[in-house]
Amino acid sequence: MNNYRFSVIIEKDTDGYFASCNELQGCYTQGETYEEVIENMKDAISLHVEDRIESGEEIRQPQTVSLTLMDLAV
Repeated sequence: MNNYRFSVIIEKDTDGYFASCNELQGCYTQGETYEEVIENMKDAISLHVEDRIESGEEIRQPQTVSLTLMDLAV
C-alpha cells in the first residue's frame, strides 16, 4: 500500500460544501457539512487512484501548493 498526498480545495456555498482535487482531473464531490465533504473526498480520491493504478496511469504528486484569495473590483 502506497501513501499519497493531494491538494484538496473545499468551497462553501448556500447549498453546502464542494471539494475538488487538482492533481486528479475530474475528482470532485460535495457534502452538506465540512466533515461529510472530507469523508466523501477521501472516498473519491481512493477510487480515482485505484482506477489509475489499474489503468497504469501516472499519479501526479504536488511539489508545492499555494492558495490565494483575490478581491477584484470589476
